[in-house]
Parts: sequence; structure tokens; C-alpha cells
Amino acid sequence: MNAYAATLFGPEDLRVVERDLGPLDPGIVRVRFGAGGICGSDLHYFRHARTGDFVVTSPLVLGHEVAGIVEDVGEEVAGLARGDHVAVNPSRWCGHCRACREGRPNLCENIYFMGSASKTPHMQGGFASLFDAAAAQCVKVPASLPLAAAALAEPLAVALHAVARAGDVAGRHVALCGAGPIGLLCMLAVRLAGAARITVIDVAAAPLAFAQTLGADGVIDVSDGDSALRKIAASAPIDVALEVSGTAAGLGSAIRAVRRGGTVVQVGNLPGGDIAVPANAIMAKELDVRGSFRFGEEFYRAVELIVSGEIDVMRLVTAQRPLSDAPDAFRLALDRSQSVKVVLTAG
Repeated sequence: MNAYAATLFGPEDLRVVERDLGPLDPGIVRVRFGAGGICGSDLHYFRHARTGDFVVTSPLVLGHEVAGIVEDVGEEVAGLARGDHVAVNPSRWCGHCRACREGRPNLCENIYFMGSASKTPHMQGGFASLFDAAAAQCVKVPASLPLAAAALAEPLAVALHAVARAGDVAGRHVALCGAGPIGLLCMLAVRLAGAARITVIDVAAAPLAFAQTLGADGVIDVSDGDSALRKIAASAPIDVALEVSGTAAGLGSAIRAVRRGGTVVQVGNLPGGDIAVPANAIMAKELDVRGSFRFGEEFYRAVELIVSGEIDVMRLVTAQRPLSDAPDAFRLALDRSQSVKVVLTAG
């Protein structure tokens, strides 16, 4: 069976090309694409053919924030049928390695993740008119729920996991370094978790203005330096800082801004290799610095929050474009002055 897919061949060489899927394997579900969010890591792949330490070495179908409608089911699939609407968890965990047994499947030693170059051969993504996923990856959602909303369960799950890694944030002052889509979803997740005050930090005015419309208590533009951030941190100590920009400067700001004895969570995907950070402050301020990688069971919680309406992820969507126009949609998503979250659709 043929499909068409947004396939990356090299830096800024994204083409919508035909792809032969072949027969369905047992336990596998074929999904007709409904919607897919363009993620920051997708944009890194698009610009550089890599994200962090993951390098594209062969053509890669992008896309891991996806939802659609079940087209066909393979043998041994139970609980799913043609026509079901599903949010697709891009993680395919092994279930038997040490990390999986310890309840940390996001650290699975044998994980395959859709649209990622973390393994060779790469696991192809979901920006395709038809794509395959394991039945366990497909979570049914009501047909009344926009598939664009269902597709954003994945980035919301990333945010929920990041907040869980931060510990109890109820009643705390939380700073978010980075006002991109993940940063904004972290803001909504932190608010849901009971934070008393949320400050969003960025170098661009448009994302900061958007953060204010979503309910940030304060925003700080650090494009001309961090004097305003230091002033806020002195008057209202920051208990927890989530670094969501994926930049060394953002991590440095988080480490400097958080109070003595505070917590820093690294959520953003930093550039590959070594980077310079004010590491001595980690010792001198006795900070807890934690990593946050993807998500585990939070995916199912994210679906529940979206279906129930407790978190309205569609507030972040600033543009929708058809999958056939994926290259232009990626270029739009790169322009932070024009977009927050761009979603690809089947139309």
C-alpha cells in the first residue's frame, strides 16, 4: 500500500514523497493521518538533519505528535477497530529492560521513538498519509475531539513529565526559561499542579506576549541581559526553574536565577557535545539539577486532560496547514514572530 510522507533527506531538504508501507504485521495498526504538531525537535532535524546527539543518516519521515483514524488492524490486535479515532504515543517501549521494570519506560534501553534518529535504522515518523503503530501505542479518543487536539497529547505529556521531575510545585514560584510550545505547555501543567507564581523568560517579545495571554504571572525579556531576571529573583525567590529553551544561555539563566537550595529541571534538547554553564553555582547554591527526557505513563494522563477539557491545548495552535504543504509549514513554524504551534492536517 502506498502513502505519501514528509521525508527529510538532509538539512532543509524536506520533501513530500511516496512511501510503500507493505503488509501489516501482527499486533500493528495502520492509521490514517488526521493531524500532527510540528515540534521543536522536528525543526532541529529540518534545519540541521540532527537534534542534539541524534544525527540523520538515512531518509527520515518526521513527526511524533500525531493522531488519526484507524484504517486497518493486523492479526492479534484487540480493542481497536477500523474507524476508531486515536492519539498515538510515539514511544515503543520494550517492557522488559531494567528501566522499564523500574517504571521509567522513557529511559527504555531498547526504545524506538517515531520520527527519531536515535536508533539506526531510524524509526519512521507519523507525518504520512498512512503510518503504522503498535496497538499499544494507540489510545482511543472521542470522535468529537478535534484530531489536532489529540495530536498534542504528546507535547503535553512531555510537560507533565517535566513538572513531575520538578517535585511538588504547589505554592512555589516557578520560572520557565523558554516560551516555545513546550514551555507554554509546562506553564499550563505547572498551573494545574498548584504553583503560586509563574514567571516566563525568553529573548523574543512575541512568545512572551503569548505567555501573558495564557496566564503567566510575569514575563521577562532577557534579550538585553538578565538584570531584570536578577531583580525578580531577589524580590520573589524562584524555587524551581525549568529550562525549556534548549540553549546553554537558558540553562545558565536557570542556574543563576533559582534560589539557594532550589531545583533546576533541564527539559530542552541542548546542542550536542559539551557546553559551558555556571556549574560552580550548582555546588555553591546546593541546587538539585534534574533531567527530564520525553515521558512515560504521563501520555495517558495527557489524553485524559485534553479529553476532559482541563487543559485546552488548542489555545497554542496559531496555524494549521495540510500535510502536503509540510515544507512551507516547517518554514512558518521556524518564524517565532508569526507562530507558536503549527499543526499539519489531513486536508
